Amino acid sequence: MAFQPNVVNTQPATASQYTVSPQLTDWSTGPCDCCDDCGICLCGAFVPCVLACRVAQDSGENCCLPCLPGALIALRTSMRNKYNISGSVCDDWVMMACLGPCGLCQMAREQNMRG
Repeated sequence: MAFQPNVVNTQPATASQYTVSPQLTDWSTGPCDCCDDCGICLCGAFVPCVLACRVAQDSGENCCLPCLPGALIALRTSMRNKYNISGSVCDDWVMMACLGPCGLCQMAREQNMRG
């Protein structure tokens, strides 16, 4: 048996790989668009703790998460990332610190709209 060398006729080509980031969108409703869903608005106004637990559960978190300080800010940031909504952690903090119930209602409406 004679040795037969493998001759390489072509060099391997490099494949270009591009990552396309998804387009950022806005929230489907504004923080003060309470008339879009009166049930969520009433729940957020009179029993926001129940609405916060529902939003946490619908996000796949424990229903006790809203009891932790700052947890709703983290939950809002997580929701923004999940749905590719523009904004920043500072925006989330301002919304939840200044307009907490309105921000919570906005999050619940977003979950309802996007599933």
